[in-house]
Amino acid sequence: MSETKKYRVEVCFSPEEFDLYKQEYKAVVAIDVLRATTAICTAFQHGAEKMIPVSTVEEARALKEKGFLAGAERNGQIVEGFDFGNSPYSYMGEHIKGQTLVLTTTNGTKAINRAAETHEVYVGALVNLDAIIKLLIEQPTDVLLLASGWQGKFNLEDSICAGAITEALLESGLYMSDEDSTIAAMFLFKKAKDNYFGFLKASSHRRRLKNLNLNEDIKYCLTPNQTEIIPVYRDGALVKL
Repeated sequence: MSETKKYRVEVCFSPEEFDLYKQEYKAVVAIDVLRATTAICTAFQHGAEKMIPVSTVEEARALKEKGFLAGAERNGQIVEGFDFGNSPYSYMGEHIKGQTLVLTTTNGTKAINRAAETHEVYVGALVNLDAIIKLLIEQPTDVLLLASGWQGKFNLEDSICAGAITEALLESGLYMSDEDSTIAAMFLFKKAKDNYFGFLKASSHRRRLKNLNLNEDIKYCLTPNQTEIIPVYRDGALVKL
């Protein structure tokens, strides 16, 4: 009796390592918990029609000049001249409904665009954690969980989110993994899951945001399952799956 095929789930800690993984997967979940993918999920929860993720401020400015509402963030702060940065609170309210938005961020939008060149890309965060897990169990596929990191380097919060998704997929019996990065992400999740906020207290990006008086953003981003929406990349823009 042949063994049932298992799909593969692995974790990549940074877009800088993406080329080492990309050949082996059908889909990518791009994760930037603090704050880009959280903000993107929030925008769709509040009625956005589409979101165009761009990698540079120049691209975002050019689209803003064409009349799009545009957000730009660098190093945790709103870039001068833009409508908003990547605070999820900026993406709530009537001004979002029915709009096509433009967003560029230090890490998250670059990760999305890097993966979208070759793969189906879903947007994941803690705020839509269970929805992502449900999708990947109901429609299993070889999937890479791509942490956006910080300027090409490892970060804790994205890796913990990836670990949470991995643990659930492995427990489903449909998936397998064998990369050390995936094992590490799961161990981080197990340590953090009872108190994300406390566990991440000393993390570099949480300290960065706290210094910018963005504690409310942090609390929102670290609160799981606030939406069932999954943004997916289609024809140059993110839309609701």
